[in-house]
Amino acid sequence: MIHKEIHLYQMLFDALGSYAMGGICSILFIDWCSFTNSGRRLTQNVKREMKECISQIDFTIFIKPIIIMSGIYLLGILTIMRADFLYMDDLSYAVTGHREWYNWSRYVIVFLSCIVQPEIRLTDISPLPQLLAAIVLSISSVLLVYVIGGRKITPIRLWASIPLGISPYFLECLSYKFLALYMALSVLACIVPFLFIARKKAFLLISVVSLLIMCMTYQAASGIYPLIVMIISFKYWNNHKKTNKEILLFLGTSGFAFCFALLFFRIFMMVPHIDLYTSTSILPFSSLITGSVSNIKNYAWFINNDFGMIWKIGIALVLLFFIMKSVRQSKQRKIYSIIVSIAVLGLSFILSYGMYSLLTNPMYAPRAMFGFGVFLAILCIDVVSETKKSAAGVVLALNWCFFVFAFSYGNALAEQARYAEFRITLLLHDLSALYPDPNKENLTFQLKNSIDYAPSIKNISKHYPIIERLVPKRLGTDNYWNYHYLLQHFNFESIYMDISPAIDFAALNLPVVSDSYYHTIRSDGSRVLIILKH
Repeated sequence: MIHKEIHLYQMLFDALGSYAMGGICSILFIDWCSFTNSGRRLTQNVKREMKECISQIDFTIFIKPIIIMSGIYLLGILTIMRADFLYMDDLSYAVTGHREWYNWSRYVIVFLSCIVQPEIRLTDISPLPQLLAAIVLSISSVLLVYVIGGRKITPIRLWASIPLGISPYFLECLSYKFLALYMALSVLACIVPFLFIARKKAFLLISVVSLLIMCMTYQAASGIYPLIVMIISFKYWNNHKKTNKEILLFLGTSGFAFCFALLFFRIFMMVPHIDLYTSTSILPFSSLITGSVSNIKNYAWFINNDFGMIWKIGIALVLLFFIMKSVRQSKQRKIYSIIVSIAVLGLSFILSYGMYSLLTNPMYAPRAMFGFGVFLAILCIDVVSETKKSAAGVVLALNWCFFVFAFSYGNALAEQARYAEFRITLLLHDLSALYPDPNKENLTFQLKNSIDYAPSIKNISKHYPIIERLVPKRLGTDNYWNYHYLLQHFNFESIYMDISPAIDFAALNLPVVSDSYYHTIRSDGSRVLIILKH
């Protein structure tokens, strides 16, 4: 409460009704568990089941794999850390130091950030958050292998899990100096409940708690939990390890936990947010199906355009090997196994996008699509679980491509930062020469166009099209953070930059006061138009 930037009282009054009801419901549930016989029995049963699940796990087998995966992930993000790139929101956090994540209902981030960085205001402590994120991802990879691979951890399965953290989409999450750790925690929270899958009550409770943690860290991970449920249920059915009744019970328990956690968060904890690039509003019931189908089509369209041909071929082969393995090992009729395995792939792909598929205005930024990387990781782990060398070779090759791309991406960030600062330096030099005291002259500035990517990034984009969606240009009108970087990180914030102009200066035919190879400056003495050239 001592952090004034949190504006606690305003936040409480804005959502007083829902927070109060959520608190009352929680207190009533705790009272029921504490003061009634049935509640105490339930609490004791849950505690007993949790102890039984934990006692059946040999945690020592996780130590070596976690160390290995930590080394792989740390190596994979080495060039990202070396680039020292303030990514998007980092530009604001580094200058203002605020913790306004509660605006997005990310209360766990606010709480944990006070532990990771116990200061009144945030400061840039990178690469510590990214180092911690790599460790959290390594734990997530090991647990995912443990859950999907039938409690068997092997080197090939660990390598197969790499898309979980080094997919092209999750690399954007790892680029955030201030948020990388918490985005990684959202992935881990969705995997932990499956350690308790053998006991229904413990699994239900841990699922609800973990899913609420996910909702209060990074909601883009909302598809991971149902995705794992789908794959495990299919393996139960395909290998006849569970009866249909037991599978339906597992699906029902998981579905209830998922829906309860998300509804509780939505009704009692979430701050409704409407923004220019995304929203928290669910599609109306009348257009739920058509809207969801449209969102999934857009999701698939972005993936198709982001990935190069080599990646697409590798992914197609992984899907094919998954179907072949499922049919080969199936104890069901072969035709049923083929149909169901294809249907499971389709449904899993849809689930990988999480709750975004149900929003009126979903986000398609790479960081919102990292569920696809988890989808690939699960399939790769399952595919290499057999002894076919061809399948293992495809998975190794695909994940090697992702691993190599991480180095290209980190270097691209550094190169674009160098090029953008060169362009900004030239621009500010010309502006300072023309207007030594812009405040005294009461000038209004407008930007037109954006700078291009550095030549090396254009070269990378020929093979990896997604690079142009991952690397911010840093100067221009294509992104709000470009203005933030120009004005605040170069002590240029004293001038008035008209970001959303009512009058477009480009239509006024202002006289040219400066012209160079990189930009043109037009002005009539009170209005200044900066035209950036590629």
